[in-house]
Amino acid sequence: MLKKIIILLLITIAGVKAKAQTPDEVYDQYLDFNLKCLEGKADEAMKMGEKILKLTDKLPAKSRTSFYNGLAKLYEDDNQSVEAIPLYEKVAVAEPNYYVVHRALGYLYVKTADVWYAKLSSGGTEAFNSYKAAVQKALPHLEKAQACDPSDETLALIKKLYTDIKDDTALKSLQTRIGTLGKKCVDILSE
Repeated sequence: MLKKIIILLLITIAGVKAKAQTPDEVYDQYLDFNLKCLEGKADEAMKMGEKILKLTDKLPAKSRTSFYNGLAKLYEDDNQSVEAIPLYEKVAVAEPNYYVVHRALGYLYVKTADVWYAKLSSGGTEAFNSYKAAVQKALPHLEKAQACDPSDETLALIKKLYTDIKDDTALKSLQTRIGTLGKKCVDILSE
């Protein structure tokens, strides 16, 4: 009988310790994550963010988007593009007019394109096709960023990329697209 009571007590304790976190607890962790980011404690914030990442379904939608953006920025600053890109993509889907995320995605995709560009002289058709695919992923994001926050550097890059992939038609219609894309721009994520 004593064995049964002890086993029941252990199961109860384990159940209490393993309980799922409430939305309020996850939101509090999210606030702590933001505080660590503001304090410049990137390593601590990243560790917290990775724990929260498994619980994002408990955050309100706007907070979730802001969280993804914050964690992606930490990854990007730490040269972890592979981890940053999927989070930035979630932000772009949730806030398609938030041009800051488009600039980040555009330049991260250009990094991938640069790897293929370096292989163009020896890689033949496969290298060019891979380069072109990476450039085509980058360009819509760069164009949105350029439309909302014009930059000589970004514009020059866009033109170079179109020239590199030999897309004169898209290059000729660039200003029209940028004009259209610039009509709806969001520069700050709201909660």
